[in-house]
Amino acid sequence: MNVSSLSSHGGRRRRGVRAGRVALVCLMALATLNIWTGGPLLALWIGSRVQGAGPPNMLAVGAAAVALGAISYALVRLLARLDSLYARLAGRPSSVRRHVPWLRSMRGERPHIQRHASELSPLEVILIVSVVVVVALFEVWFFFYSPSPIDARNGRSHDAPLIG
Repeated sequence: MNVSSLSSHGGRRRRGVRAGRVALVCLMALATLNIWTGGPLLALWIGSRVQGAGPPNMLAVGAAAVALGAISYALVRLLARLDSLYARLAGRPSSVRRHVPWLRSMRGERPHIQRHASELSPLEVILIVSVVVVVALFEVWFFFYSPSPIDARNGRSHDAPLIG
């Protein structure tokens, strides 16, 4: 084997690993999106199948709540597996004890600092961005589109009578 064939093989392998990492990040983003949208919609659909005709009953509400808990748990477990697979592809060692930044000691009693301990994983970035986006969307809805709890008017209505 010559040197050029070894370097081209290593380049193809790196591209394959990079493509795998990109695919895993896309799957993490999709699973995170489904925590906010797909899971609750599926739980509501399951509750509607249990409900049948007539006024809402507690069996349907309970079925939707249990379904939402099970779906959310499954999605979180899927995210954990995707994150560990990503860490393996990225060459980050997995540790048994992983301290999140907000639970680390401020006194410096752990002098052995891991090389990747201060970096955020792609899963953490995806989760942070999704929470920020969802909270921002909720605030826009709450302040501009939600009906008033007092008289059920939309806040953007211009034909509402003024008080006073």
